[in-house]
Amino acid sequence: MLKSFAHTDIGKMRSVNQDSVFSSTEAVGYLPNLFIVADGMGGHNGGEIASKSAISHFCEYIKSRSEAEDVLDLLTSAALAANKGVLSQAAGNPELSGMGTTLIACTIDQGKCNIVHIGDSRAYKINGDSITQLTHDHSYVNEMVKAGQITHDEAREHPKRNVLTRVLGISDEMSADGYVIEMELDSTILLCSDGLYNMVPESEIKNLSKNNTSDNPAVALVAAANDGGGKDNISVIIVRYEND
Repeated sequence: MLKSFAHTDIGKMRSVNQDSVFSSTEAVGYLPNLFIVADGMGGHNGGEIASKSAISHFCEYIKSRSEAEDVLDLLTSAALAANKGVLSQAAGNPELSGMGTTLIACTIDQGKCNIVHIGDSRAYKINGDSITQLTHDHSYVNEMVKAGQITHDEAREHPKRNVLTRVLGISDEMSADGYVIEMELDSTILLCSDGLYNMVPESEIKNLSKNNTSDNPAVALVAAANDGGGKDNISVIIVRYEND
């Protein structure tokens, strides 16, 4: 059985919430469930439009498929369709030129979580007392970390920490990363935008995600991000994989 919680917030320093979320424990097309976080960017209202448009095109593609296929291939194809949709929308409106968005989406079925990912929104797996980052940020500072040029702590404060190396909606040549993760009962998948993990330590993310006394632990995580400074929009989806 899946139990999900979702919340998005403008944060304390932005005038517009450019994040968008989609969370469904019900079937979407032939997928048994679907969860998406998108963090938009662009002038005017471009970021807000890009994130909403990407999710809309992604879901439309999923619903359009009439025959079952490999789940990860389906999610990847949906991301590519979303990329084309955002590009097309921007081409028809000069004010939206250059808009783009991150996108991370997952579905859980038969003990496996399939994930598709573009940008620096993240997926974590929380199991027992451990929290594991499942995705690798498509960002300039992450490339520097992998090269050993800076540490993870230095990356959090680096002046180019918001520079992405891969974004949905900018180029026809976009590619997406895919992951298939084995799930154990009572484990949790958390999807989030950078407005969460830049403000809240992983240990606190883990503890608040596991909080069974909160009506909506995603709201508690957003509150923690705002308490930590709220420097960006914040979006969180928590999906618990539990016994029936």
